[in-house]
Amino acid sequence: MPRQPEPRYLVIGRIQRPHGVRGELRMEIVTDYPEQLSRLHTLYLGKKQRSYALEGVRLHQKVALVKLLGVDDRDAADELRGELVYVAVEDAVPLEEDEHYEYELVGSNVFTEEDELLGEIVEVFTAPGANDVMVVHGPRGEVLIPLIEDVVADADLAAGRLVIRLLPGLLGDT
Repeated sequence: MPRQPEPRYLVIGRIQRPHGVRGELRMEIVTDYPEQLSRLHTLYLGKKQRSYALEGVRLHQKVALVKLLGVDDRDAADELRGELVYVAVEDAVPLEEDEHYEYELVGSNVFTEEDELLGEIVEVFTAPGANDVMVVHGPRGEVLIPLIEDVVADADLAAGRLVIRLLPGLLGDT
């Protein structure tokens, strides 16, 4: 699988449903930085990433209540139900030196510290209530590898290479 190009937009949420009658939207948060929503001016919704000016946002329990310019009643808000919410890459929160976006990992090869090729990262997902997990396809079949500091020994994404530290039982070996 070839390395993925940098996307123009990153998903930060999904519209769940209208909230109230004045066009406010209840948004499921899928970003690790929900507190940064208040600094944004524009959100992009749906497959075509239609732009909306952000009039207001407030965090409520584990969701964001979002008000978009031009979405002024419950019917208009209901039309956006289920849409993914994006932010432009340039507006995203800058990552720390050792952090990476999921799309940057896909297509990279994973090796053990002993230089055994485990395969290529085909997907990264977040396990419910846990950490991110890399799905690697290679000579051992499909291998799931936790994306945690104790496991990732080195990452050179420019070269498309991750080196992992084999913890006991990680590959199902005893």
